[in-house]
Amino acid sequence: MPLNFNPWSKQDSLIFDTFFQPSLRAMDNVSPLKSSGNRPLQMNFEDQLRILVYYHLQEHTSAQHLLQELEQDEFARDAIAPEKGIKKSAFSEAINGRGLEQMMHVFENLRAQADGLLPPSCPELGCLVGIDGSLVNATLSMYWADYRKGSKKAKVHVGFDINKGMPRKVFLTDGNGAERPFVGRLLDQGQTGVLDRGYQSHQRFDQWQRDNIQFICRIKARTMKTVLKTLPVESDSSVFFDAMVLLGTRNVNETQIPLRLVGYKIAGVKYWIATNRCDLTGEQIAAAYKLRWDIENFFAWWKRHLKVYHLIARSRYGLMVQIMAGLITYLLLAIYCHKQHKEKVSIRRVRQLRIQIQNELRTKAGFTNHARKSEKEHKLRPVNAKT
Repeated sequence: MPLNFNPWSKQDSLIFDTFFQPSLRAMDNVSPLKSSGNRPLQMNFEDQLRILVYYHLQEHTSAQHLLQELEQDEFARDAIAPEKGIKKSAFSEAINGRGLEQMMHVFENLRAQADGLLPPSCPELGCLVGIDGSLVNATLSMYWADYRKGSKKAKVHVGFDINKGMPRKVFLTDGNGAERPFVGRLLDQGQTGVLDRGYQSHQRFDQWQRDNIQFICRIKARTMKTVLKTLPVESDSSVFFDAMVLLGTRNVNETQIPLRLVGYKIAGVKYWIATNRCDLTGEQIAAAYKLRWDIENFFAWWKRHLKVYHLIARSRYGLMVQIMAGLITYLLLAIYCHKQHKEKVSIRRVRQLRIQIQNELRTKAGFTNHARKSEKEHKLRPVNAKT
């Protein structure tokens, strides 16, 4: 009897699908992609997202490498690529012109899923959002990415929940885009922005306080300080200074609204932290700023292991699609690592996931090849052949 198996039909990957499943839930009520003109789409939004998540997860470094694998690799062709495949021109058109609205929808829904699932590491500190900008090397043909003469760069501004280990918001500008104006846009009510010295601005400190924006910001050691009221400091603490102050030079750049200044020392290095959080102890302010390093780790990890800054798009729209896909991949990893291992994202767990996917696809490929061979032998067998 003929085999009840079609080796050329689209196959499922249990491991990849388990990893990808939260994004399917996040696609509820997402609007479909629209074709430019009357040409039919070669892939729908799920196909597009699936391909881009696979691109980041498997550390691809170019669109050419990705498309080659989608065509030649057994697993990628059967479980990731659209059923009829995807041409380079159609892929480029889709990435640079479609899907951003849908990516934003999925990101917001995934973020809500992660927010309800991931436990905060230091709940007593409140919702801490590390804020920073990171440059993306662009090509000279990306005319919109102004930076310097003979150089093009874009800048990604990210708000990262350092208590839960997940991205919250993102904005894209050219490489010269100022970072301070994005603080208010990257924070929601009740969240505290944790900032490095590049965000120090006495005028903005005043404005943030007027706008009820909470912040914890390192400042330069040489900044002038006018002490209004000293606060108690424990003798055995790394905190050596705690006071309400005005910052800056009088009649030049001095703050108009008093704020709190905490000084602490680690390994001989003094850190000065300006904040309007008066509900925390000096030690907690120091601890909160130490956590800011997590956003630096996130950027380094994002670039190195998810290859987010290996460009497969050249337009501003397309680059934002790629960045959103990278953030979605990270959220999927955060959810997967917590559900499977009760851990935060780590390269060890990501590598383990990649190996499991590769092992599954090789097993399926072997089974598929065996099925094809059996199917071929059955067709070639004479009708009156004896068994």
